[in-house]
Amino acid sequence: MVRGPNGEPANTVLSQVDDANRYHFDQRCRTVAIAQAAALGMKGFLSINFMPDAVYQPDACIRSTLEVAKKHQFPSERIVFETGEGENIISRGHLVEIFRAYRRFGFQRAIDDFGAGYSGLTLLTDFQPGLIKLDMELVRGVDSNPVRQSIVRSVLSMCCDLGMRVVAEGIETQGERDFFATTGVDLMQGYFFSKPAFQSIPPVTSQWRAT
Repeated sequence: MVRGPNGEPANTVLSQVDDANRYHFDQRCRTVAIAQAAALGMKGFLSINFMPDAVYQPDACIRSTLEVAKKHQFPSERIVFETGEGENIISRGHLVEIFRAYRRFGFQRAIDDFGAGYSGLTLLTDFQPGLIKLDMELVRGVDSNPVRQSIVRSVLSMCCDLGMRVVAEGIETQGERDFFATTGVDLMQGYFFSKPAFQSIPPVTSQWRAT
């Protein structure tokens, strides 16, 4: 998550990103994220959102990330690079090239907010990331909504066939958590487990795995 120096929300920060500073902003975000995760002694996965149009040469960009991970002794295999399905993607081919480069270098890959846009399914025909993060609109109230349940079960079945793990985002109630637990999803995140914390690792308060 990104915030301004005085706690300004992410939209305020991202609205200042343009073609002139996009690459440096993207690089700075991942550098700070890795450094902070290492300083906190994080043992789980570190998810970093990246901007596809900020990665001009994937191999060169990734090598700089590897150098930062090595400097701070944070295992690269525990870094997950993700981009949202609804991102403004200039070229799907370029995004697929980025994902393949991340895989070559040993990083985890994820599609965030799956189900929020229109490009997710077509993207999967070209590349299958290791993780799919369900958009919270599919998660919200799923335990009492048969339509959402049917859609989610279909996505889970597809992901199982393609060898991809699923993360349920935006879990806010016990009912939502229990629904996904009964369908075999053990990677979840949301306010039910903990609200976001600044430069700290929230305590684990549930028997289910929070990511």
